[in-house]
Amino acid sequence: MRPTLRTAAMAAGALCIALSASACGGAGGSSASDKEVNVLMVNNPQMVDLQKLTADNFTKQTGIKVNFTVLPENDVRAKISQEFSSQAGQYDVASISNYEVPFYSKNGWLSPLDDTVAKDAQFDQSDVLAPMTKSLTGADGKLYAEPFYGESSFLMYRKDVFSAKGLTMPDHPTWQQVADLAAKADGAEPGMKGICLRGQPGWGQVLAPMTTVVNTFGGTWFDKDWNAQVNAPAFIKATQFYTDLVRSHGENGAPQAGYTECLNDLQQGKVAMWYDSTAAAGSLEAQGSPVAGKLGYVAAPVDQTKSSGWLYSWAWGVEKASKHQDAAARFIEWASGKQYEQLVGTQLGWSRVPAGKRNSTYQNADYQKAAAAFYKPTEDAINSADPANPGVQPRPAPGIQFVAIPEFADLGTQVSQEISSAIAGQQSVQQALDKGQSLAQKVADKYKK
Repeated sequence: MRPTLRTAAMAAGALCIALSASACGGAGGSSASDKEVNVLMVNNPQMVDLQKLTADNFTKQTGIKVNFTVLPENDVRAKISQEFSSQAGQYDVASISNYEVPFYSKNGWLSPLDDTVAKDAQFDQSDVLAPMTKSLTGADGKLYAEPFYGESSFLMYRKDVFSAKGLTMPDHPTWQQVADLAAKADGAEPGMKGICLRGQPGWGQVLAPMTTVVNTFGGTWFDKDWNAQVNAPAFIKATQFYTDLVRSHGENGAPQAGYTECLNDLQQGKVAMWYDSTAAAGSLEAQGSPVAGKLGYVAAPVDQTKSSGWLYSWAWGVEKASKHQDAAARFIEWASGKQYEQLVGTQLGWSRVPAGKRNSTYQNADYQKAAAAFYKPTEDAINSADPANPGVQPRPAPGIQFVAIPEFADLGTQVSQEISSAIAGQQSVQQALDKGQSLAQKVADKYKK
């Protein structure tokens, strides 16, 4: 999961990329023709690959032109929110996530895919990893999005450093074991710290890994009756543990360290461990990476729960107001289908396959070879994730590293700023969470009514 939501959206036309002979202006058209589809999506590397392959494959096979509007993550979220909430019908398909699906579907902003994509035998819905299907299903039991790629979280560590220090990493470590190992690995090499944990403000930065710690320590943002629990004992214990660990044995500059900074720190030998997204493994094991072949991957650490890895997916959703429903469904069938993964593997390389969504990917010998170090831990992490029951008590809304309500983006960002301040030593954890409790209860009171 990547950086936080911003409110400002960039002008779509400036970054519109059309993979057809039509101009970018076509993305705003209302033509009844089902020979084109307008897609609004994030500019992640996997999507860039999709753009490269669409015209010569999907369009050539179907005759359907695809007009892409591509924006950075923070901006695309704002643009998609604006588009879907207004039901302007300007775009047919958008890259949404399992964070948006619950309330987008509840608000009637998405078209269900049960009778189109999911029913297609060639698409093979049963091949999609069950947690992904579940996380993209609305409260009414209908499927509202199909995954393009997915991720969970796990613990990454330097096998060579651990071996040299005589340290053993359990396959399923507890957080206390991780803290003990971090203390022993601290200083194992000149300038090396024991662990990297995000400290940068943002609901998709520090709160992504930290909320999984809260869950497994027995905490929750809200109880089932919408009472805020941000300064409850379990939430405080988890946050204090996380803060103490990163302050004692974590990376330099922790309050400003996010996903990218921790990725760089592990690659550059500045830390011995990192708990974060399974998607990071592809970069760490890529050709030319200084730590390729030196890393081990184990399950997300736990305390009171059996598992604690998060679940996230960039997925395709169809706007309810779309005038090109059939073309949109055909695009999703292709972009999230098994044949597309085969296309990427053969033309671009198996390490670039948008994985994390299909059983068949993890059974593919070519993919297994390219992702030998991490494919099985990734698959296990995704399959063990349960967004409906990530902790020890009932929740009023789904989500593991977030709460699937529209207010969480703003709430989480504000609370994360307080927690980052505590990591920086500018206030106590208690002070940070007391402020967070007040913010969370204001959100909870809306739902109580």
